[in-house]
Amino acid sequence: MPKPIYVLNGPNLNLLGKRQPEIYGHETLADVERDCVALARELGHGIRFLQSNWEGQIVDWIHEARDQGSGVVINPAALTHTSVAVLDALNAFEGPVIEVHISNVHKRESFRRHSYVSLRADGVIAGLGTEGYRLALRRVASLLAAAG
Repeated sequence: MPKPIYVLNGPNLNLLGKRQPEIYGHETLADVERDCVALARELGHGIRFLQSNWEGQIVDWIHEARDQGSGVVINPAALTHTSVAVLDALNAFEGPVIEVHISNVHKRESFRRHSYVSLRADGVIAGLGTEGYRLALRRVASLLAAAG
């Protein structure tokens, strides 16, 4: 089996399903993880599904993915708009990167429309709810297959 795809989740996503369900829905992060594990298995990949409220921990996991991962799906949450450190870490990662946002950030506050992560991402999925994670996994798997 190839190296796992890292699925990284930023601040407050541990509250998914509880925090602002009118924006983020009722699914929990455990529900998302369950669905991602099942899909990754179907696609012939493993995943490492992680969440942290700490920027440095996200950076450390991206560094870990350089050696131990094949691709990154990242929902950086609020770090999207603030973290040059996450961008720099992603720039040091050579595999495919897909950025995911559960809500449509372009219909929200203006500050949410800027993403440092997008400067590195090979694609961005926003506003498709938690289905965006599964679409991102499919895209990473496709990019990995095309790269051989």
